[in-house]
Amino acid sequence: MSSNSARLDAIRAITTYKPEPADFNFHETSPMDVYSCNVFNDRVMRERLPRDVYKALQKTIRYGETLDPGIADTVAAVMKDWAIEHGATHYTHIFYPLNGQTAEKHDSLFTPDGMGGVIAEFSGSMLIRGEADGSSFPSGGLRSTFEARGYTAWDVTSPAYLQENPNGIILCIPTMFLSWKGVSLDKKTPMIRAGQALNREAKRVLGLFGVHTDLPIVAYAGLEQEYFLIDNNYTFARPDLLAAGRTLFGARPPKGQEFSDQYFGVIPQRVLSFMMEAERKLYKLGVPVQTRHNEVAPSQYEIAPLFEPANVAVDHNHQIMAVLRNTAKHYGLKCLLHEKPFNFINGSGKHLNYSIGNADLGTLFNPGDTPQSNAKFLIFCAAFIRAVHKYGGLLRATVASASNDHRLGANEAPPAIMSIFLGDQLTNVFEAFRSGHFEHADGGAKKSMNIGVDTLPPLPRDPGDRNRTSPVAFVGNRFEFRALGSSQSAADSITALNAMMADSLGFAADWLESMLKKGHSFNEALQSFVSHVIEEHSAVIFNGDGYSEAWHKEAVRRGLPDLRNTPEAMPELVKPEVIDLFERMHIMNRDELRAREEIYLGQYSKTIHTEAVLCVRMARTDIYPSGLRYQKELADTCVSLKNLNKDYRTDTLD
Repeated sequence: MSSNSARLDAIRAITTYKPEPADFNFHETSPMDVYSCNVFNDRVMRERLPRDVYKALQKTIRYGETLDPGIADTVAAVMKDWAIEHGATHYTHIFYPLNGQTAEKHDSLFTPDGMGGVIAEFSGSMLIRGEADGSSFPSGGLRSTFEARGYTAWDVTSPAYLQENPNGIILCIPTMFLSWKGVSLDKKTPMIRAGQALNREAKRVLGLFGVHTDLPIVAYAGLEQEYFLIDNNYTFARPDLLAAGRTLFGARPPKGQEFSDQYFGVIPQRVLSFMMEAERKLYKLGVPVQTRHNEVAPSQYEIAPLFEPANVAVDHNHQIMAVLRNTAKHYGLKCLLHEKPFNFINGSGKHLNYSIGNADLGTLFNPGDTPQSNAKFLIFCAAFIRAVHKYGGLLRATVASASNDHRLGANEAPPAIMSIFLGDQLTNVFEAFRSGHFEHADGGAKKSMNIGVDTLPPLPRDPGDRNRTSPVAFVGNRFEFRALGSSQSAADSITALNAMMADSLGFAADWLESMLKKGHSFNEALQSFVSHVIEEHSAVIFNGDGYSEAWHKEAVRRGLPDLRNTPEAMPELVKPEVIDLFERMHIMNRDELRAREEIYLGQYSKTIHTEAVLCVRMARTDIYPSGLRYQKELADTCVSLKNLNKDYRTDTLD
């Protein structure tokens, strides 16, 4: 297809576009009736499960207690009836293998009854465990080719849901994926294990404050998803867009984003119709989507849900990416999740808003309005500072990929140097602990500050401006990790953040307990810990321009790793201190980490190789023939003009 033909077809598609009729609209159906209607959620379970079974299941979901296998058959029977009432014919265990994609195998809910009919069958054992080929997914040597058995295990904490298709309904059950020996072959299992470690160590610290809660301390995540929408006619004309997700050849457009007229601009009607349909589907799945808008680059957009428990947020983000891709096809569009599909304009990221807490306590990164909550906040914030400084290389490795390498370091994507933006006021508070000059802790206000108590000034939620160039920025009651790529699963980053925080909170608890045993007051112990962290780890705090060359030089002077590409970043996964961290926290062992390094480097190499082969083929089959054709047209034109000139001179002489 020629570029002119593609352009004409795209223009024709836009001018003749008519939105597809919706299966429902919010004029006739209340969003409250639609929201979460395809989810086997708490409301459904409370209505349908026997009271004792519901209570037993809630102990696992809400309080993290071990699941009673005796209730599985009852839950499976109720889930099956609910799904069939909604039209389901099949079920599948959804899991996230180490190739970064979503995997599923569909099995029928119906089996022949031997008398010409069928019966619906879905037992507790079918709900709890499934089987997939463990050697057919990337395993980094954890599974040999001949060792094929792998298991999917029901993740009770993430609700089952119904996936709609024009020709049927599938019951989807979120699961973990493990080998026959119990080795993790997925991204969800380490994330859940890291969450358990975080809960254990956070409760140790809270206990020292006299704070007790029956609910587990969990990580919360809000995942902002950016993406591009391209007309299919353009996409089909580009082998590189089809196979690699980005343009490998091209020219800079005469108009890009230099006019700053795209960001938050009026959403085109065709795109808005697509967004509305995607949101209707996500409402049914209980995904709390809240924000939609134009992003900075031409044809770039964003969708963002509300804060959720991290495990559920990751599941919802995978659903968002699938819904965006599938819905775009209905409107003659291609949804690109590649981090940098076009040169010279912004790439797409996935901002991870991270916090920890629970429904009883709220977020523990909330500065609060009282001295007691201020003190607690400073301990958890100091632990986070220590975590990022100590394990910044690990955090960088979780966002390393061939496509994200093109994005990091410009156009609102943070650099590869892991640093923390706190804002001036919060930085001043922490610096006051290091220097001992507490009278300057509130921007110079003359107050004598004692961490344990009443004279510590309240810390406002927004103590400073935002920094778009910082990979980790404090934004009022959470930290925003901006380095994630658009197509990446957030599970690896959340696993690392939870593990790092668990380590730092364990260190904090050990420090405080040691000081108390030596006879120091609790206030002295708190002040001592915060002072130590800032003295040892303040190098990671940077409030300036992350794009400046001066910062790169300063970061080297501070000893911060500048891992600019995937081959440099991936070895961080197998550093002795990282292996020690994951093994101490019972998240992953040495072999599981080494397998991930091998798999991710392999994916990087395959991506680079695919793009290289594509470049050669496009040069041979598209660019070179087009060049010869154009050259011939020029030569023919020159000959024609020469003959025309000759004829003109002859006619004139005659």
